[in-house]
Amino acid sequence: MNNVEKISKELKKILKKNAPVLTDVQKTRIYKILNPDIEDYVIYGIKFALLEQKVKSTFNAFSCSYKEAIEIFKIMIRTNIEEEKFAGLHFLNNFKKLFSSETIDLFRNEYAQYCHTWSLCDSTCVRVLGPFLSKKGNESLAKKTVDEWSNSESMWIRRASMVILLKLTMIKKDFDESYVFEIVEKMLKYSEQPYIEKCIGWLLKTCSKYKPELIYNYLMNNKETFPRLILRYASEKLPKERRVFILKK
Repeated sequence: MNNVEKISKELKKILKKNAPVLTDVQKTRIYKILNPDIEDYVIYGIKFALLEQKVKSTFNAFSCSYKEAIEIFKIMIRTNIEEEKFAGLHFLNNFKKLFSSETIDLFRNEYAQYCHTWSLCDSTCVRVLGPFLSKKGNESLAKKTVDEWSNSESMWIRRASMVILLKLTMIKKDFDESYVFEIVEKMLKYSEQPYIEKCIGWLLKTCSKYKPELIYNYLMNNKETFPRLILRYASEKLPKERRVFILKK
């Protein structure tokens, strides 16, 4: 058994060992919240902090190269178990200083096939990809990523493009309004997909924290054409009286 197989096997064993015993009510609630898009999906229900702790201790217990970590990530992300996917993600993130455009391509290729929940999509973008792409010198790669991912055939990759953009906005506390509106308008043709529709609202809500007047005017100008769910999500952080105007039919 090689190093990649040893570490992958150890991660899977530790996760299974730490899986809590859930009641039927708890299982139903977790599956309803995460709503995976495949039927044979397994969710252990392990607390996130515990999962990160176990991944870190496993990483520290083995000597492992970046190349091996990529192979471990692929093995873990391709299973149908939520926590194993997260473990692969956080194991690879130990090598974040070595990330490059090739790493971005790796995530796109793997997630287009093996991402099945909003939780994995969003956590990856908020905690891993967004922070990497926000680093000085990665500006062109960040724009290239959002541009290309927003045109993907995969719903999860399209959603990821918006989550990356909103994370960049949060880090910089600013945004290019023409670019954000361009992405929003591109995504509107997919707004019948709930996870795209909600993410459009989330992106605009994030932007409203930094330029509330701009977002208010944008929503008012588009209130007749935007789906109501987008208007509700996007206006959550605006003053109550302004939100009333936006949502008034």
